[in-house]
Amino acid sequence: MKQYIFLVALLSAWHCICAQQKQPWKGKKTAVVLTYDDAIDQHLDNAVPVLDSLGLKATFYVTAFSNSVQTRLNEWKSLATKGYELGNHTLYHPCNGGKGREWVKSDYDLTTYSVQRMIDETKMANLFLQSSDGKTKRTFAFTCGDMKIGDSSFIEPMKNDFVAARAVRKEMHKIQDVDLYNVDCYMVNGETAAQMIEWVKQAVATNSLLVILFHGVGGGNSLNVDIDEHRKFLAYLKQNEKDIMIAPMVDVAEHIKQYQSKH
Repeated sequence: MKQYIFLVALLSAWHCICAQQKQPWKGKKTAVVLTYDDAIDQHLDNAVPVLDSLGLKATFYVTAFSNSVQTRLNEWKSLATKGYELGNHTLYHPCNGGKGREWVKSDYDLTTYSVQRMIDETKMANLFLQSSDGKTKRTFAFTCGDMKIGDSSFIEPMKNDFVAARAVRKEMHKIQDVDLYNVDCYMVNGETAAQMIEWVKQAVATNSLLVILFHGVGGGNSLNVDIDEHRKFLAYLKQNEKDIMIAPMVDVAEHIKQYQSKH
């Protein structure tokens, strides 16, 4: 009888291990990547303390010439020593200007850029970030989700400079279907913790990648999340970490790249 019970326990453990191995996200059901755009003070003041307290790591997409980087450079540098990714969000955050985007400065209107200017500025941002964290591998985030200058995609000639590039389309994909140079994300704009948690549950149910895009955290940008809702959401992720791979974009992208190369 004891041998039978032992055999059942052994088979159960073996079944559990096999099930974990079949999960594509390092034995977990989904991967969630937390990203914060534009390098604003509220990231340092409101987001980082919560992330630190929970031991969660994220990607901060840094616009190198942002006011916060200019005035709090050492604090931004220190994020890399804590395990956060300093991602590339260009030097000056250029976007396509025009109707509905009157806030775009004429000097940084992508419609007046050449592809070479975009490449040069982005490479310069990479050099700045490397001087800050010493790293040569990182990811990129398209500003305003704009991916072309005229009819030309500017990420194509920059693929060797980045492991992945994040866009802004609200979709999630299984690991084999992720386009590493057009990674979709869910942008937060006033959603509650409960609403964001529903995104996570959908990702778990479908074994998909979920990338979250935050701008303002308790202010700093019109695309904002309430501080308490942000904290509740991160606490939920921590509580469910056994099912969720939570890591910076560069680490998740490297994992996806390796997986896709083998399947």
